[in-house]
Amino acid sequence: MTRIAEHDSAWTSRAIKILDADAQRSGESHLIPMQLPGFPEIDFYFKDESCHPTGSLKHRLARSLILYGLCNGVIGPDTPLVEASSGSTAVSEAYYARLLGLKFYAVLPRTTSCTKIAAIEQYGGRCVFVDEPSAIYDEARNLAVREGGHYLDQFTFAERATDWRGNNNIAESIFKQMAMERHPIPRWVVMSPGTGGTSATIGRYILYKSFETELCVPDPEYSAFYEGWCEKDIAYRCQRGSRIEGIGRPRMEASFVPNVVDAMLKVPDTASIAATRVLSHHLSHRVGGSTGTNFIGLLWAAAEMQQRGETGSIVTLICDSGERYAQTYFSDEWLTQNSLDIAPDIARVEDVIATGTFNTDLLIAGQRRERV
Repeated sequence: MTRIAEHDSAWTSRAIKILDADAQRSGESHLIPMQLPGFPEIDFYFKDESCHPTGSLKHRLARSLILYGLCNGVIGPDTPLVEASSGSTAVSEAYYARLLGLKFYAVLPRTTSCTKIAAIEQYGGRCVFVDEPSAIYDEARNLAVREGGHYLDQFTFAERATDWRGNNNIAESIFKQMAMERHPIPRWVVMSPGTGGTSATIGRYILYKSFETELCVPDPEYSAFYEGWCEKDIAYRCQRGSRIEGIGRPRMEASFVPNVVDAMLKVPDTASIAATRVLSHHLSHRVGGSTGTNFIGLLWAAAEMQQRGETGSIVTLICDSGERYAQTYFSDEWLTQNSLDIAPDIARVEDVIATGTFNTDLLIAGQRRERV
């Protein structure tokens, strides 16, 4: 429940101009090309969302959610903002809240990486922790009521706060940046689901523009999206939280739009983390765990193309920087503490890159829906 903000059109106008000015300063994220030796006829691109001021893809979402609240008249000059998050969205929202002079509260799982917590607090945000990841929703909603604030609720509003038809959304940006490439219309775009809002925006844009592009959504090991999509069950639940921060949810979120997805994969955490390290090596800079999950999806899509004799391009996203995970995914000690042996999957990922043959041991399951 959100308290109705005291309407102040002059303040709202100033707030929107502040957000627009920030977007103008930030510019566009880079699209990084890469060739993989096992796939000589396929071009790979990584849209690097880690270059945003708050270091992740969620910078776009945070701006959209706050604009959505401003233009719906539910955020005013004295409205505290509250979010349920696994970290990155809250970092970006704290940044924007500080720009607007608003209080910000983040409700986080206690397992959230310390670097994300530090970033939220650096931007003036206040962190509230819960032991059970699935408790973040109710606690954020209740906190907004107690503080007389606005619950931004990324898991409900991500898909509708962004204009999927254009306005420099992530999908429009990808296709504009691809315009001069050898294969300008990607055969696949690969994007793992957190809120589901980004995959919804990309999938809707593909259909809106009548592109032949297909959307692959790789889901981490502990998450409800894959089973919910396969079983067409919007009420599906997963019994534990994801170890891959930023993606995977214990329930099917309202922002996830199943019917725009062409293929879904279920990726074991060892494969996601192994791919994170392998890709970081090939790019010469660290990427986060969700990007590793994306990379498994990219390799699967490339192998599908190669098996069918197809040429073309594939685009995926670098969701955030790996520097936030120095004490987790890039820590051998953390892997040992969590009983995760990634060595076999590192070898498998490197073999796919070299040979162009996908190893099904890198997946728990996968399903593709043929277009008609």
